Amino acid sequence: MKLRVFRVRDGAKLPVRAHPTDAGMDLFFCPGFGDGKKLDPGGTSLFETGLKIGVPPNYMLEIKNKSGVAFNRQLVVGACVIDSGYNGEIYINLHNVGTLAQVVKPGEKIAQAVLVPIATPEIEEIREDGVYDHTTERGTGGFGSTGNF
Repeated sequence: MKLRVFRVRDGAKLPVRAHPTDAGMDLFFCPGFGDGKKLDPGGTSLFETGLKIGVPPNYMLEIKNKSGVAFNRQLVVGACVIDSGYNGEIYINLHNVGTLAQVVKPGEKIAQAVLVPIATPEIEEIREDGVYDHTTERGTGGFGSTGNF
């Protein structure tokens, strides 16, 4: 399989896997202008990649944190699904969850993208609570029902 990528502007870097077996492809900041973008503590902003990526049918491109960016700079990814029907530039929604302002410079890694197969089932509404055709030991337990340790 090949993933088709178009550079919207000069300076845009193609997605890169640091290692051949990595699930994620690194994405880089490529603004339309300027030397960088400042993100204050608690702030959220869209960061341009300068890329259009042709997501194949029956797949999505899921945008994930880069562990180093999240840990060292406290920049984490927000809304993160790119559907095969989207044909615009890829923007990365970053949140600064830290206590210091961060400046992201052109060419810096900001996130990673993972190509994920998806199912698109028909939605069927039922009139009686029979969603599950089996019973389980877990039942409706959730949100800590299995204990802390």
